[in-house]
Order: sequence, then structure tokens, then C-alpha cells
Amino acid sequence: MLRHFTLEYWIDEGWYVGRLKEIPGVFSQGETLQELEENIRNAYQLMISEEEKVPHPEVHTKELEVEV
Repeated sequence: MLRHFTLEYWIDEGWYVGRLKEIPGVFSQGETLQELEENIRNAYQLMISEEEKVPHPEVHTKELEVEV
């Protein structure tokens, strides 16, 4: 399955540094924009594979009234 994200990047001391806008915490860098793109894909895939190993608690929802 293909997912689409926004790569925000900048140049810092000659390195391309970037993050996935929609996924907090996925950062990487590369000597070229192409290397950054490869590295950020790898960082995302690593995060997803590690996330699958972590047990997730059951999440509940409840309506809440707030007086304004």
C-alpha cells in the first residue's frame, strides 16, 4: 500500500535535513535530497515495524459536556 506524506526539508551546514509533516518524530538527513528521501522512507518504515511490536491499550470514547 502506498501512503503519501509531505516532506519538509531544509539545508543545515550542507546537509539536507527533513521530517514528515504528518508523522511527528520522523526525521532524517542526507548529503543530497535523494539520500534524504531514501533515509526518511527508511526511518518511517522502521517506526512502523517497531510500532507493530508494542502492545496498544484498548481506547474508549465518551461524550463530554463542557459549560462555556
